[in-house]
Amino acid sequence: MLVVLFAFAANADAQGWLNRVKDKVMNKVENTVDNAIDKTIDKAADEATGAVKGNKGSESVDAADAGDDASAVGTSSDFKRGSVIMFQDDVTAEQVGEFPSKWDMFSGTTETKTVGGVKAINPTDNAQIQPLIKEQGAYLPEEFTIEYDFYYWPQKDDVGLNDLRLILAVTKERSEFPGEGHDEGDMTAFVLRHGVCDSYEHGYMFNGNHGGKFEYNFKKGWNHVALSFNKRALKVYFNDKRVVNLPRVNQPTWMCFQVPFEYKDLTFIRNVVIAKGAVALYDRNEQSMTAVEKAIQETGKFVTNNILFKTGKADLLPESMTEIQKVADYMKKNPTARFEVQGHTDNQGSDAINDPLSQKRAEAVVKALEGLGVDGFNLKAVGKGSHEPVADNNTDAGRAKNRRVEFIKR
Repeated sequence: MLVVLFAFAANADAQGWLNRVKDKVMNKVENTVDNAIDKTIDKAADEATGAVKGNKGSESVDAADAGDDASAVGTSSDFKRGSVIMFQDDVTAEQVGEFPSKWDMFSGTTETKTVGGVKAINPTDNAQIQPLIKEQGAYLPEEFTIEYDFYYWPQKDDVGLNDLRLILAVTKERSEFPGEGHDEGDMTAFVLRHGVCDSYEHGYMFNGNHGGKFEYNFKKGWNHVALSFNKRALKVYFNDKRVVNLPRVNQPTWMCFQVPFEYKDLTFIRNVVIAKGAVALYDRNEQSMTAVEKAIQETGKFVTNNILFKTGKADLLPESMTEIQKVADYMKKNPTARFEVQGHTDNQGSDAINDPLSQKRAEAVVKALEGLGVDGFNLKAVGKGSHEPVADNNTDAGRAKNRRVEFIKR
C-alpha cells in the first residue's frame, strides 16, 4: 500500500487524489473521536443527573408532569451543617401511597408520592407534620441546622401552585402548637413562607409579630433550603444564597411543616436533615474588634501615644481618659488578663530625671484604671525611661513616638 501511495505521489493528478483521500480519512477519524467524546460526556452527564435526582429505578410521577427537573445541591454560602445529626429522612425507603414512617401529623393528610423522578413527602389539606425525634419534650437545642429540598411549581394563571411553611415554635406542648403561625403571638419563634403566589414573593415572621418579605427566583423542580439557628441569630439560605439574616430570634423548641388547604397535591419535600450545631455567630473581624483587642491579638501588647501628661510631670491630661477607658473596657471584658504598664520617655533630659518620671507616669495610669473598676492585682507599673526608643530621638516626630505607654500582656 505504501508503495502504491508513493508511486501516485509522483504525478500531480495522483497527488490531488491522495490529498482528497487524506482529507476524507482525517475527517472520518475526527468524526469518530468527536462521537466518542460526545457519548462519554452524555453518559457522565446522565450519571451525574441520576445521582443528584436520586433515581434508583423506574418510579412513576404521581403528580403533574415534572417537566425540566433540576435538583439543587446545598452549597449554601457560609452555611455549615451541624456536627451531630438528630434526624434524617431521604424518603427512599418509604412506600408510595403510605404515610411517611419517620413523621407525625397534627392535621390534614400526608402521603409518600413521586415527583421529578424521586420519592417525596406530600402534605395536603392544611397538613402539619413534625419529624419523630427520640428526645422527649423540647428537642431543638440552642444551636441547630435544618435542611430540606422542596419541589417548586412556577406560577400559572395568576395562581400560586405551592405554599410551604416551616414553623419553629417556642411552645413545648403539641396541643399548643401554632396553627398557620401568623396569629399565635410569642408561641411562634419563626415562620418561613416560600413558594407562594409567584417566584419572588417569599416572607417570614419572627418573635410572634415581626416579619418581612424578600425576593428570590426559584427554578422549577427541586430547590434546597437550609436554616441555621445559633442561640439567637437565625439565617436562611435558598440554594446558594442567604436570604434571611436575623440577629435576635426567640429560642424555638419544636418545628413542623405546614401547607394551606388550597395548595394540596402540589407541595413536596424530601432530604430533611436536622443537626445539632450551627453556623458560628459572626466571626469578629477588624471592623468589629476594638483597637485594643486587635493589637493584643496580633502582637500581645497595646501601644499608645494618646495618653498625655503635663510637661515634666506625672499628671494625666483629661484627654488621656478616652484611651485609658478603652484599656479598662478590655480588661473588664477579659477579667483574667494581666498587664505590665510601661512608661516611656524621649531622650530629652537625663536618666536621673526620666527614669523616675516614667515610673510615676506608669503608676498614674494604673491608678486611673483602678478608678475605672479594673482590679489593680492584674496591673504592674514599670518605668522604662528613654532606654527603649522606637524612633529617632533626633527629630520631633521621632521623640513624639518615643513618648508612649505600652500595655504588655503577661
